Amino acid sequence: MTAQTSTATVHSAGYLLRRAVRGVLNYGLLSLLGFFFLFPILFMLVSSLKTNEGQILRDVTSLKALLPYGSLGLQNYFDVFGRMPFHRFMLNSVFIVGAIVALGLLVNSTAAYALARLNWKGRGVLLGVVIALIIIPFEAVAVPLLLMVNRFGWVESYHVQIIPFIADAFSIFLFYQFFIGLPKDLEEAALVDGAGRFRIYWNIIVPLSRPVFATVAILQFLTHWNDYMWPLMVTRAETYRPLMIAMQQFFGQYPRLWGDIMAFASMITVPVLIVFLLFQKWFVQSVATSGIKGG
Repeated sequence: MTAQTSTATVHSAGYLLRRAVRGVLNYGLLSLLGFFFLFPILFMLVSSLKTNEGQILRDVTSLKALLPYGSLGLQNYFDVFGRMPFHRFMLNSVFIVGAIVALGLLVNSTAAYALARLNWKGRGVLLGVVIALIIIPFEAVAVPLLLMVNRFGWVESYHVQIIPFIADAFSIFLFYQFFIGLPKDLEEAALVDGAGRFRIYWNIIVPLSRPVFATVAILQFLTHWNDYMWPLMVTRAETYRPLMIAMQQFFGQYPRLWGDIMAFASMITVPVLIVFLLFQKWFVQSVATSGIKGG
């Protein structure tokens, strides 16, 4: 009995040791990957605070680029506002992306609800069309779309950057995959009580679907915050241009000051990080439960 106890203790100790080693290796690998992905962001933020252009160029080839030392300050950020109307470009981007996300959540979720819950002729065909549209790259339809909006007289405006992107096939598919997984009991009870379909959608489906709403909002925000080709095609002046076009314009100015460029890039990146951190909980939950995983 003593021998068996001793053997069990040895096996238990070995198991705990192996588990501890695996934990150290896993956390070490994840930490290394985390540093790898955070490296450019940290470099950008630190460089934006260095006011000595020569120091930035000297540090770029060493780990000193990640250390906030030397001449530090916010002068690079002030220079950005002095060299171009940054606030105008920021307001343009916030308005355009905010309108696309807000209107897109309503339009895409209601379309997905109709596909997931209502029985009507042609529903399967339309769902197949939505799925097929996901694989078509925007570059393939950019020129025909440009000719169309040009005939409408929409060029050089806000709505030409908003209306074509409100309905999104991938967003509809994500909503659809999430909605078909929701139980129908509450909806059936609401129908018995006389509730209409829109009231059921608004009072039952939307509160239960916050994770997928957050996921679609983040994905659409990231996609359209980084839009470059379409705004470049449909805008000519600074009045309606978003930040990404302004970034290219700023990068092409001479003298090319890397501290100012890093400050500009930081002010573009920080809003994206804030949005993700605000919706991180729901985003992760939706990735685990919705159609992002394909089923």
